[in-house]
Amino acid sequence: MRRREARVYDDQADALTVLARRLNNGRRLPGGKTTGERITDNTLLRLAIDLLLTRADELEGTTEEELAASLGLEPRTPGT
Repeated sequence: MRRREARVYDDQADALTVLARRLNNGRRLPGGKTTGERITDNTLLRLAIDLLLTRADELEGTTEEELAASLGLEPRTPGT
């Protein structure tokens, strides 16, 4: 794997942490053991990138707002 850095919105970072925690809590077995592999923010980011790349042909636009709209996402308002 190659190291990459990304700037994310505060709410995205918080939501990733909450989601990873929820998924990891689901790995717990009776008796305190765990199953599967540890899910991290980076795990979820890699999956999000894979998902985005499967929809690459749908991407159109010259701004983040336009790109989001081309995928059917609600555009962010400035400062959020």
